[in-house]
Amino acid sequence: MSERAIIEAQISKKTAEIQGLEEKLKAAKVYMKALKDVLKAIDKGSAEGAAGDAGATLRKGSLVAQARDVILERGNPIHVDELLEALGREVTRETKASLTGSLAAYVRKAEIFTRPAPSTFGLVELDHQEIADEDQDDGPPQGFGGYAPVEDADDEIPF
Repeated sequence: MSERAIIEAQISKKTAEIQGLEEKLKAAKVYMKALKDVLKAIDKGSAEGAAGDAGATLRKGSLVAQARDVILERGNPIHVDELLEALGREVTRETKASLTGSLAAYVRKAEIFTRPAPSTFGLVELDHQEIADEDQDDGPPQGFGGYAPVEDADDEIPF
């Protein structure tokens, strides 16, 4: 055999060896990704259990999660102004509307937060119940939307 044929055979042999190693590497990367996915699922499951009993989760470090921590720490429902101050936020119309809107979304779903009084938020897990408003109207006043009696229906209305 010539020297050229020997070198070509060695090249062919190494190429096949490299292809086999690349296939093993690819399989190892797929396995590694699957293990990472399992870890994410485990972490997500434990975070759901810690975030609340209602099944909702809060993103760690978010303003809503921080609000939950403040209410949990104090143990009582807190007015949105006090909550913003405790969070180190400026109390403005915009910040109040933003936080109130975020917390109200959970209140409407009966998850994590409650609203025991206007602009005051508590936690479901601490059993902060809504206070029934005795002065609350059940609807518009009687006769609302009706027509006022007309005294002289025969009179002409000028245009």
